[in-house]
Amino acid sequence: MRRSGLSVGRFQRALSHSAILAAALLTSGGVSAPDPGQVPPVEPPLVAAPDGRPEHVVFISVDGLRPDFYLESRWPAVMMRHMAAEGAHARGVRGVHPSVTYPSHTTLVTGAMPARHGIYYNSPFEPGGQTGRWYWEVEHLQVPALWDAVRAAGGTTASFWWPVTVGADIDWNVPEIWPLDDGDRTEALRAHTTPVGFLDELESRATGPLDDSFRGAWLSRADRMAAMAAYTLREKRPTLMLVHFTTTDSHQHTHGREHFMVERAVQAVDRGIARIVEAAEDAGILDRTTFIITGDHGFSDIHTRVAPNVWLTEAGLMEDAPDRGDWRATFHTSGASAFLMVRDPADTAAVRMAREVIEARPPSERRLFDVIDDAAMRAIGADPNVPFSLSGVDGVNMMGARSGPAVREGSGGTHGHYPGFRDMETGFVAWGPGIRAGARVPLMGMEDIAPVVAHLLGLDFPTPDGVLLPGLLENP
Repeated sequence: MRRSGLSVGRFQRALSHSAILAAALLTSGGVSAPDPGQVPPVEPPLVAAPDGRPEHVVFISVDGLRPDFYLESRWPAVMMRHMAAEGAHARGVRGVHPSVTYPSHTTLVTGAMPARHGIYYNSPFEPGGQTGRWYWEVEHLQVPALWDAVRAAGGTTASFWWPVTVGADIDWNVPEIWPLDDGDRTEALRAHTTPVGFLDELESRATGPLDDSFRGAWLSRADRMAAMAAYTLREKRPTLMLVHFTTTDSHQHTHGREHFMVERAVQAVDRGIARIVEAAEDAGILDRTTFIITGDHGFSDIHTRVAPNVWLTEAGLMEDAPDRGDWRATFHTSGASAFLMVRDPADTAAVRMAREVIEARPPSERRLFDVIDDAAMRAIGADPNVPFSLSGVDGVNMMGARSGPAVREGSGGTHGHYPGFRDMETGFVAWGPGIRAGARVPLMGMEDIAPVVAHLLGLDFPTPDGVLLPGLLENP
């Protein structure tokens, strides 16, 4: 049954108990057997992995990955189901707040929550008005990432379309970036790919010429991303490779959770994963390579959109202007959540007024969202500069409009909610040497994935918020 609302209490209990519960189940012999009704075993394995840790880790993010993609046979995800059945998997991964791409991907590679790593949203809040910039550059990152630890240990790294990697110390890097004016995306990509000439090499040896179809919604983009990663794994053999597939996110935004195009997107990404596995086999390193498949958030179908800045404009706390005019308080929206920003941090009166405006909404509007107070914001490690946020209940998205109806009809899919219901959970699959076959985790935190990668590669990489679940590993 789909949950119709958010339970902050449920999340806070899960935050404090999920890692403990998972570790207890894994280490006490209480690991559940594979559920043949959900993840049928696939025989025989592609290759028998030897004991010990891997020499290579391929860390793949499937944007908008839902656990049902690999838990339910109705989805065309043969490779992911094989990995889940033969390796380890979680039935859910609790995310960050907001449950959107950039904060999530940064938590994945740091083991830190947004309050610590500094990537609070997809787009930074700009007091003079939003320009469309995202947190593209690694200079925004406030803690070390896995690629730093690999380099310190003498290894090599590769990354494809991973957020917040422009300028990162990565050996072969095709970062996620696009022009603000929606111009030629391939030229923006070429300007920031390192080393110089690497994108030309990929076009010559792997993908063919890239054009403007190299966008999130094109299914062929998953094929090209996989071709880049497969070529690099085969020819460069990096210690750590990061790959970010976006097609599944694009089509769930457009069509919602259940649609033929979502099935096609899942199929395209799964085909891409299989191609990378094949490249490892072709290079003779499959028995020394571990694959981590995860995501950044789940998805919720939209029926309603809420524009809370309309209420603040009506209350005189901001103006209906692109730069917000002479504003005192405004909401910075991020998917299904909205975060209160105050021009003067000492202006407690503005915070109080904004909260009163929100609480004064009639029941028909107030029931569309939950207020996430300061204590709950701190508990999830969200932006420490925000006094409170709003999170839409399941089916409700936030929007930044300053005028017009505050409540509007919506369609498609969204994410970004405070993580408190099942549809926002993403997935986790681990397959290869060093992974305990048959390990099953009911619920783990997104911050607990980087410790797994660090352990597999033997890295000196303390994760400030994540914990290692030893039952996932053959030799913890």
